[in-house]
Amino acid sequence: MKRTIQAVLIAAALAAPAFAPLAAKADVTVTFDSGSVAYGYNDGYWDRARAWHPWPNPRAQREWRERNAAHYYNWRHDRDRDMGWHDDHWWDHR
Repeated sequence: MKRTIQAVLIAAALAAPAFAPLAAKADVTVTFDSGSVAYGYNDGYWDRARAWHPWPNPRAQREWRERNAAHYYNWRHDRDRDMGWHDDHWWDHR
């Protein structure tokens, strides 16, 4: 039994490098739905389900800020007593 376990471990160790290139080439896609943003701040945003997120990248932050200036606040969300969440639900009134 001990030799069987050793043989399996050795076989796995020898086979691992063959699968490493496949793992390195795995496609990973991260999407950012700017339509789900409720309120933007310079340190992240609240989505419409009231969940906090950091901006995925500076470009997403800049583009959302440019299109939604009335709902972007150029300060950290935790500066406000309500942590930056507002109950006006502006997206329902368009």
